[in-house]
Amino acid sequence: MSTPVALRSDYDATRLRSLARRAKDGPQTRRLLALAAIYDGGTRTEAAQIGGVGLQTVRDWVLRFNAHGPDGLLDGKAPGQPSILSREHRQHLIQMIEDGPVPAVHGVVRWRLVDLMQWLWEEYQITISKQTLSREVRALDYRKLSARPRHHAQSAGLMDDFKKASPRVWRRSRPARPAASR
Repeated sequence: MSTPVALRSDYDATRLRSLARRAKDGPQTRRLLALAAIYDGGTRTEAAQIGGVGLQTVRDWVLRFNAHGPDGLLDGKAPGQPSILSREHRQHLIQMIEDGPVPAVHGVVRWRLVDLMQWLWEEYQITISKQTLSREVRALDYRKLSARPRHHAQSAGLMDDFKKASPRVWRRSRPARPAASR
């Protein structure tokens, strides 16, 4: 049987329990309490039961705690897939958006996501989905603008007839009539 990995000597059970009391993250609290049991002289199996995990997971917690302290027991965000666009691609994309399309060259009067997707393919042979490009453009602090839909047979002159005229907020009172005499 191998020897367990030793815990850091600059912490003790009471300090871990006080950190667990103040922690806002539930999983971190559970991990701190399991490690506090080890500091109290409990076995790794007991700590695994407290944490509701296996022995290998407790060992991983000990390694993370030894390397980074209590913050090492927080769940980190997974790195995810690397971005399709590089810094250079983003700079050229910003330049294209800022300059706007040239109708004679690009065939459009304003950029749509599909047009920018086509430009990225022609320029860099990068295939990117509309949703991903939308996320990238939003990350560059640009927003999608869309025109308000209009019926093809709508006439601007007829619209005024259907608008409600709001009464004025303040009106002058009518002049007082003299009382009728009998």
